[in-house]
Amino acid sequence: MLLLEAALFSATGTNFFTAANLFEIVRLGVELGLLSIALTAVIVTGGIDLSVGSTMGLAAVIFGAAWHDAGMPIPLAALLTLVAGLAAGIVNAIPITILRIPPLIVTLGTYSLFRGLAEGLTGGVTTYSNFPAGFLRLGQGYLWNVLPFQLFALVFCAAGYWVLLHRSVAGRALYAMGFNYEGARYAGLPVKRRLALVYVLSGLVASTAAIIYVAHIGQAKADAGTGYELMAITAVVMGGTSIFGGRGTIGGTLLGLFAIVVLQNGLRLSGLPAELAGIATGLLLIATISFDQLRGKSAAKQQSAGSFHMKNSQVAILSGAILLAAVLIAGSNWMVVSTIRERLPAVGSAAPASHKVIVGMMPKAKGDPYFLSCRQGAEEAAKELNAELIWDGPTDLDPARQNEVVEGWITRGVSTIAVSVENRAAISTVLRKARAKGIRVITWDSDAEPDARDFFVNQATPQGIGYALMDRAAQILGGKGEFAIITASLTATNQNEWIKFIKQRLAEKYPSIRLAVIRPGEGDRERAFSEAQTILKVYPNVKVIMGIETPSVPGAGEAVQQSGRKDVKVMGLSLPNICKPYIHAGIVDSIVLWNTRNLGYLTMYAADAVANGTLKPGVTTLKAGRLGSIEVRGDQVMLGEPFIFNKQNIDQFDF
Repeated sequence: MLLLEAALFSATGTNFFTAANLFEIVRLGVELGLLSIALTAVIVTGGIDLSVGSTMGLAAVIFGAAWHDAGMPIPLAALLTLVAGLAAGIVNAIPITILRIPPLIVTLGTYSLFRGLAEGLTGGVTTYSNFPAGFLRLGQGYLWNVLPFQLFALVFCAAGYWVLLHRSVAGRALYAMGFNYEGARYAGLPVKRRLALVYVLSGLVASTAAIIYVAHIGQAKADAGTGYELMAITAVVMGGTSIFGGRGTIGGTLLGLFAIVVLQNGLRLSGLPAELAGIATGLLLIATISFDQLRGKSAAKQQSAGSFHMKNSQVAILSGAILLAAVLIAGSNWMVVSTIRERLPAVGSAAPASHKVIVGMMPKAKGDPYFLSCRQGAEEAAKELNAELIWDGPTDLDPARQNEVVEGWITRGVSTIAVSVENRAAISTVLRKARAKGIRVITWDSDAEPDARDFFVNQATPQGIGYALMDRAAQILGGKGEFAIITASLTATNQNEWIKFIKQRLAEKYPSIRLAVIRPGEGDRERAFSEAQTILKVYPNVKVIMGIETPSVPGAGEAVQQSGRKDVKVMGLSLPNICKPYIHAGIVDSIVLWNTRNLGYLTMYAADAVANGTLKPGVTTLKAGRLGSIEVRGDQVMLGEPFIFNKQNIDQFDF
């Protein structure tokens, strides 16, 4: 499978089959690889550890707090983090070994416990960043500009576990326990000690992965490692380790790991949707487990009867797995052929006269309606410019995923990278790396550090947005009362800039108005709905809820509608179409925004211009298609002033 992926992506992916990308693949797989290696030993015993991702999140928070809040030097903070990982492993080991509670139940409980502790320590919002450059080299630097530093951690861990499983008496005991736990116990093996060992080591390795993760991303946050436990289990099982225990190798796990990482990397370099990696991996995992179970049953029957028998149900399952694999292969072949056709010139055609501009454009979250509207404008501009647009990014507000996408674009060698930044500190380092490679970088909607990009496409000045929002809220309140804010996340760069000017305007002009609370909606309508419900209960004097991210306005509007509160109004920044029902019902007073389609359109024109050299320092105007001449203020390309959508004008707009 791994060889097949390499062959396919070598044909379809730009710069895939290069030494630089090989080491990049290794670097991107280190954190997941560490967890996968630790889980191999756990699964060989017939157990499971669903808490490794949560342990990673808790360890990352402890590391950040120890360095930032407690003032510990990095080595001491790292030591404390490793001790915390050991403690987490002990918490898992005690009920599993002494109380004989099934590992699935125990680690499912600690999965929630450790993540809850991480969120409790940070309030779910605190992010630790600005770590020393020397520490960040562990996750971002290269030895001799070739070997990633974190590679050595993966090699050391793999070698240690290889010795444990394949060259030690303890390893033999682990396999025996996986085949037959009670048989191993009656044979006199120290099963409790061996079982405790693998869970304690699992916690230790997860905390090590957390330290590398923080160095890689440049920030420590409670959601570190989210979803990693499932991907790690997938890598282990795809590598041949039996989910029922008793069989598995470290080499197989590494093959399973790289099959997943190569799939993700190759899809990105081929310009294909990254979501296909999840579909393909899921189908292959189901097929692998089904085949493993059928093989185990068949082997047992052959040993007992000396002949091969299969039930009709087993034939049905096997047939279903084969059909799923066939659909996957057919779909993959179709996508590959389509991609090759797009990339190869037609027979007899002349080579293109000039180099085509390739723009990698990233939203904060691909599923957000706000960014979907921006994409429409970007695609419109790409057609006009005859440029190639690659639209990719995380499906939720995840700075770590933004970094991974940028790394893939650097390897691919795009002309311009355009990013709507979720966390300024987390992404600026990788954007600087892109610039050092000769790739132009612009930001849009939300800015990075000024030295990490060439230009910022500014939808409106933060002051203009903040003042417009505060003035409208004051008008609704009649100059006095309380209001609350629902933002995207408390680390979102642009929202924090708006909040700064909201507070500034509040202090300067509205002494009788009080800001009661700021809560994160995390870019999710349901989360905003829940937060608005809490605000209505905890802060009964709040009369205006201000949502300053797209889903928060309709989410808060729904909460107010269900509460029956006629004295509370919602307003903020959102899209007209999703707010129209609430505006017509009188629940949402108004929304303040700019034309999001124009924002995507202008970003694509700016990305093309900076790649061609027509947008450079000293330029004061930019020709942007149907938008005409756009003002450039220093290193900022200005879209225009915000617009207020209300009941009188909202039906005139459709986006």
